[in-house]
Amino acid sequence: MARAKGAIVVDTVQCKGCGVCVSACPTQVIKLADAVNGKGYHYAYMENPDACIGCTSCGIVCPDTCITVYRAKPVTV
Repeated sequence: MARAKGAIVVDTVQCKGCGVCVSACPTQVIKLADAVNGKGYHYAYMENPDACIGCTSCGIVCPDTCITVYRAKPVTV
């Protein structure tokens, strides 16, 4: 059975780098960047996009709703 393919988009301007999404990700896709945003926070980003399954755990736990999750249905051949 094929796994679902997912992707996230993080609003790096609003992200305060709390790291809750990093802990919530079951596939360890999300990390905090070494760079900082305009507010001085290390924002979240997808370090390993190929592993994302689109589970929405990160988007659900984000206290500032900075994460949008996209999921594509798996293509079966």
